[in-house]
Amino acid sequence: MRVAVIGAGIIGITTAWELALDGHEVTVFERRGAAAEEGSFANAGVVAPGYVTPWAAPGMPRKVLGHLFRRHAPVTLGLPLSGSELAWMWKWWRACKLETYLANRARLQRLAFYSRERLHQITADRQLDYDRSPGYLVLLRAEADARMVEPGLQVLRDAGVAFRQVGSNEARKIEPALNPDTAFLGAIHLPDDEVANCRQFALLLKTEAQRLGVNFEFNKAVAHMERAQPATFLIAGEAAPRSFDAVVLCAGLASARLLRPLGLNIPLAAVYGYSISAPLREPLNAPRSALMDERYKVAISRLGNRVRVAGSAEIGGDPDKKRAASVQTLYKVLQDWFPGAAHTSSTGASVQEWKGARPMLPDGPPLIGPSGLPGLWLNLGHGSSGWALSCGSARAIADLVGGQTPAISMDGFDVARLKR
Repeated sequence: MRVAVIGAGIIGITTAWELALDGHEVTVFERRGAAAEEGSFANAGVVAPGYVTPWAAPGMPRKVLGHLFRRHAPVTLGLPLSGSELAWMWKWWRACKLETYLANRARLQRLAFYSRERLHQITADRQLDYDRSPGYLVLLRAEADARMVEPGLQVLRDAGVAFRQVGSNEARKIEPALNPDTAFLGAIHLPDDEVANCRQFALLLKTEAQRLGVNFEFNKAVAHMERAQPATFLIAGEAAPRSFDAVVLCAGLASARLLRPLGLNIPLAAVYGYSISAPLREPLNAPRSALMDERYKVAISRLGNRVRVAGSAEIGGDPDKKRAASVQTLYKVLQDWFPGAAHTSSTGASVQEWKGARPMLPDGPPLIGPSGLPGLWLNLGHGSSGWALSCGSARAIADLVGGQTPAISMDGFDVARLKR
């Protein structure tokens, strides 16, 4: 089949790759001038399937409210919120019921473990070389943090995830560069999890996809799709429509705008995340792999010769305006754990400060499958777990488009879920 993929982030590129691998003739349309320029650009890079759980969980609304007025809050609101953002929060609040949470958590983790397996398979088969390191350490500053993380440990046990609860001395053996002046209670060590550079992988896989014949068209924004025939659509600035046998929509937040005129109202919201990336000053003072500060929900990752610090979840606000307090929290956490590890004295060429939108659905799992309209397929709404879910989502949608049964159950990833 002739298949169009709209969007060239990590979701769009992995989707194009899997479709081409199955023998389809694939064209990717991307509104930006290059691949992986938005949510895939500078994320934390953590691949930890056991920690992929819905935001909509029992007790979360209370936790979010408790964070709002703290200086180093992991969750913030960009006021004033729009009507659509308020509506999204209402749906999110309703999805925090225990029964809904348990079902969605099972779906997400099923997909996350499958996705990691597929990521490793692609990496090995294509001999892709990108920044990656094994192991993940969740740092617990005090007893309060240990109590907060305990329910999550049961989730890991239920999922069969290998982990160890270690004291501070053992944690320092795993990550010897941890600041000796920062006292902490202990950590959770997950040896099978990892950190990997999402954007590097995306660009390498794009090249592999091109070798399979995938055509990438950049600076091409989809302007209009017809409800009766979505696989024939108009590109901005072009007079004649483009026609395909099928189209897979992987356009992140822009997906909601494209689907609305077709009668599909998908409740996608931008949950913004922040990161700073800085070159190493002294490798011996830097982390070996990935860590998470449980109190501040900030990840510190070693990506080759750089350190990346990522965190915050900001709902609403101006996408082009960075919240100073959120950026300062990242510097604070890096300084707490790895002072002197990176060149952070100036924000010129040495430090990259980034803010990116994560397109999130209120209940958690992405939409992967048919839209209900002829020829239109969806692979969107992965939220903050896009990197961890990308390879599995792509394989699943390629199977569905080709009329095959995916290797895992796709129950609950369909559009109908939003109407239940």
